[in-house]
Amino acid sequence: MKTIDLNCDMGEGFGVYRIGDPGLDHQIMEQITSVNIACGFHAGDAATMRAMVKLAVQHNVAIGAHPGLPDLIGFGRREIQITAQEAFDMTVYQLGALSAFAKAEGGIVRHVKPHGALYNMAARSRELAEAIVNAVYKVDAELILYGLSGSELIHAADRIGMRSASEVFADRTYEQDGSLTPRGMAGAVIHDRAIAAEQAVRMAVAGETQTRDGVTIKLKADTICVHGDTPDALNYMKQLRSGLEQAGIVVQGLV
Repeated sequence: MKTIDLNCDMGEGFGVYRIGDPGLDHQIMEQITSVNIACGFHAGDAATMRAMVKLAVQHNVAIGAHPGLPDLIGFGRREIQITAQEAFDMTVYQLGALSAFAKAEGGIVRHVKPHGALYNMAARSRELAEAIVNAVYKVDAELILYGLSGSELIHAADRIGMRSASEVFADRTYEQDGSLTPRGMAGAVIHDRAIAAEQAVRMAVAGETQTRDGVTIKLKADTICVHGDTPDALNYMKQLRSGLEQAGIVVQGLV
C-alpha cells in the first residue's frame, strides 16, 4: 500500500504581519501530516513559533524546523552568498530555537526542511548540503531531513547515514534536471488546483512528472509540499488529499 506525507510551511508571519489566513490554521492542520515552522530568520517570531507548535501538538501533526536565510524583507527567497560554516551555524541556531518551543509545549521536533533560497542553494551545492545535514545530525541524529527529490541534500543525508524524505511539489513546475522552475519565471507556480492535484497523484503513484517543457522525469516522492499561503489554500488541500486517497494513496506521517 502506497503512503505519502503531506507537509506544509506555516508560521511565516511575524509581529503584526500575517502570511496566509491565520483563521484557517486549525483547519489546515487537519489536512496535513507534518508542518514546517519558520524559525525567525526568513519569517516567524517567538509568539508565532509557540502558537504553531501548540497547534501541531493538538492536532498530532509532526513538527519540523524550517530554517531559512536571514532575510525578512525578501522572505528568504533571495540567494545570499554564505559559507558552509554560516549555513551550519544558522541551521543549528534555528533548530535549537524551535526545539525549545516544542519541548515547552510537550512536543518534539521530528524533521528539518530548509526554506526558500537556502533549500534551493543546498539542492545544488554539495558543500552547503553537507553543512546543513551535518548541523541537523549533530543536534539530533534521529531527525529526518526533508530535501528536494534527487538533490544534493538527499545525497548528503545518504552519505552520513541520516534518514531523509524526498520531497516533491504539487503546485510547482519542474525543469529537466529535476530542479524547481525558478519563481521569477513564467509558469513556475501551478495555480489550477485540479492540475496540481493531478501532478501530485502522478508523482505519488508513478514516481514521475512532466517538466515545464513537456519532458517526463522520474522523482522519488516520500512527502508532498503544500503551501498554506496560496489563495484558497484550504480547499486546495482538501482537493489534493481527496485525489490522493481516491487513487489508493494513504496520507500519513512518516514513521
